[in-house]
Amino acid sequence: MTRYFLIVAVIFYGLCAPAEQAIPKDEQAVQEVLAGTRTTANAAWWGFNKEDSTEFLQAAIDSGVPKLVIPYMGDPWIVRPIKLRSKLEIVFEPGVLVLAKKGEFKGGGDSLFSAIDETDIAIRGYGATLRMHKKDYQSEAYQKAEWRMTLRFMGCKRVLVEGLRMESSGGDGIYIGSSGQNRWSEDVVIRNCVCHDNHRQGISVTSAQNLLIENCILSDTSGTAPGAGIDLEPDSADERLVNCVIRNCIMENNEGHAMLVYLKPLTSESEPVSVRFENCLCRMGHSAGLPLDAFKDYDRMGWAGMAVGAVKDDGPKGIVEFINCTAENTGKEGAKVFDKSAENVQVRFVNCRWKNGWVSRHSDDGGPRVPILIHLRQSEITQKYGGVEFVDCSVYDDVYRPVLWVLEDESSLGVRDLVGSISVYSPHEPRMQLGPNAQNIDLKIKKVGE
Repeated sequence: MTRYFLIVAVIFYGLCAPAEQAIPKDEQAVQEVLAGTRTTANAAWWGFNKEDSTEFLQAAIDSGVPKLVIPYMGDPWIVRPIKLRSKLEIVFEPGVLVLAKKGEFKGGGDSLFSAIDETDIAIRGYGATLRMHKKDYQSEAYQKAEWRMTLRFMGCKRVLVEGLRMESSGGDGIYIGSSGQNRWSEDVVIRNCVCHDNHRQGISVTSAQNLLIENCILSDTSGTAPGAGIDLEPDSADERLVNCVIRNCIMENNEGHAMLVYLKPLTSESEPVSVRFENCLCRMGHSAGLPLDAFKDYDRMGWAGMAVGAVKDDGPKGIVEFINCTAENTGKEGAKVFDKSAENVQVRFVNCRWKNGWVSRHSDDGGPRVPILIHLRQSEITQKYGGVEFVDCSVYDDVYRPVLWVLEDESSLGVRDLVGSISVYSPHEPRMQLGPNAQNIDLKIKKVGE
């Protein structure tokens, strides 16, 4: 009997004893990888340390193995910045947490994982999380910056990211852009991901061709402008947004616009723009259909649901489309088009719905509080603003106010080329405020039930 209790005690101690601080390297397995006899590797073969596993994970990536599995270790993989390489598939096991090391990431552009001018990268992580320490980076202990990304791709080709949760970065959950060598990233797919609580954007796209983002949730961005769920915004005229599709995504509780396309750096010499949002939902609050009285925190932020701006008179051609998208309980407008030349990139809303705009108080904002706003803020960007089409769209609004308002801050140039139809679900008669000197207006609004 005494021996039985001794065996039980030993087993119990083995189960409850703290895990080893470090797991040693599996030298034989590593050598087989380096010799090319293994095409799939386990990152823990290079070792694991509860305090800092950077050297092990980086060595595993640098080994050249085609497929690398990051195993669940019972503790986070705590790392400093990691560099990705070409021809690499990474699979994070369910439950894996890759955690930015505290006190590190002092450089303004230090990112958790980054790739520059690399090709053929696939990252899969259903049930896995990449997490940084946003509040630390926002403190006085860190240089102010907005480029500490969770995933950064610059000038990369053929990239797939799916199933991951990326949260609390010091910049964007995911950044897709150019490098000095390659002026856009190409053939990028982001699928079934969550970007939550990031400092600048859920996802930023500065330069991309053939981009698909689908079935993602982009939520609770806060910290610095723009603060969007997703922002497509080139930095220079030689960058591009070509064949960019965002579909079946949810953008909720973001400090800025939910969906933003900002095109000021592009010129007539730039590639024509082609951006399409399909079947996307943006909102404040985590449940669709919340009534206005459900919003008790009237100081919550949130700007427009769908926003397009800054297309110059010398800007690019092309189109930005929102197809079958819904914005409800937005902090500001359901849709906003600002500083956009009527003669260049066209904006088109097809079967879009806007409900309960301006749920946030925004007490410092003195402009019109309407579902749809066409706004000329800077006449030096365009002297011929407008160029917006509404195809079978709907507004749901109980407040007595115009459905659409045209506003010019410092001029009376007159909006032009507003066309299409909007159905209005409201107890009030629908109306528009088009301002002076409006030209070529063929936009019809009709109260449903008439």
